[in-house]
Amino acid sequence: MNNEPIRLTLRGSSHEIGLQHGRALQDQIRSQITIYGTMFQHTSQLSWQDVRNVAREFLPTLSRLTPHLLVEMEGISEGAGLDVADVVALNCRSEIALGKFSDGCTALCWQKSSKSRVLSQNWDWTAAVKKNLAMVSIEQVGKPTIYMVTEAGIVGKIGFNTAGVGTCLNAIRAKPMDSSKLPIHVALRLCLESTSVAHAVQTLESLGGVASAQHILVADSTTALGLELSPVGDKHLSQDSSGLIGHTNHFIENRYVDEPLWLSGSPVRLERLGHLTQKLIQKGVEGEAITTTLLRDHIFSDAYNAPQAISCQEDPSRHTSSRSSSLFNIVMNLDSAHLGAEVVFGRLGSGEESAVWKMPWC
Repeated sequence: MNNEPIRLTLRGSSHEIGLQHGRALQDQIRSQITIYGTMFQHTSQLSWQDVRNVAREFLPTLSRLTPHLLVEMEGISEGAGLDVADVVALNCRSEIALGKFSDGCTALCWQKSSKSRVLSQNWDWTAAVKKNLAMVSIEQVGKPTIYMVTEAGIVGKIGFNTAGVGTCLNAIRAKPMDSSKLPIHVALRLCLESTSVAHAVQTLESLGGVASAQHILVADSTTALGLELSPVGDKHLSQDSSGLIGHTNHFIENRYVDEPLWLSGSPVRLERLGHLTQKLIQKGVEGEAITTTLLRDHIFSDAYNAPQAISCQEDPSRHTSSRSSSLFNIVMNLDSAHLGAEVVFGRLGSGEESAVWKMPWC
């Protein structure tokens, strides 16, 4: 990635937002297709044409449940000079891979006061996509403005909105998959179009839930929930007595799905996350002392149990297409008086991380 990240402001109708996205990130979207084509071939023995065919199964679902986001995907494909199935495939990549992609990720929400929370995450994925990440703002009539970090071509991911609602994501490897339900990246976008945690949950439930097993940590200034989602049943995790919700890449309470232990470091990271936060609490850290710098320095740069650490390193024993490392860290202040986020690209503690970038940006 260049020293300065891609920052993109999108506004207008759904088609206009998509068209701007596709035109601005045409090269990055095409790069994503090449990267994921290699990954699908290795993990699932699917050619990109096979992937497009599976993606088309989601077209009726998107048309029925989220027509505005299908129009946006059509705009992205038009702007990038691609078939809409290419863009739908990127937005459904978690579902098409049937849990065979090896995303990591460690997420944390911490209550600062009755009307303030910090929501934070390291996002771990293959280093090849780092150059295709973008900081995106989306302005839509009648909806909160969204600020998120996303992959080129993908309509929803990790970030917050001007109503103070934020999202983080942890991938889960478990079957089944149901193409009649919402792809997880579409579900993230719907959360980011919501005005509260309750609104986000109501929206997902009213549309019939999600297509694959995943965890969304969603929060606003007064509420946080860990949504352990699956097409066959959900569980919601509330914050603990310390005002914390932490999550990695396995379900804590959801037993509706058959989930093999697929990432051995996930339970270790979750336990380590609990240890580090409690250590800070015992030192008297609370309220305004829970800063973005504190979280980066004392939690998200932690290298315990490397390479499968909170600050994740590439594992040389894995195939090159499925090696993960921490590609960015985001810390969001969900507080109406200080609403915003700080983003650092690269693995914290490596010496190669970027400067701190703020959302919104001027």
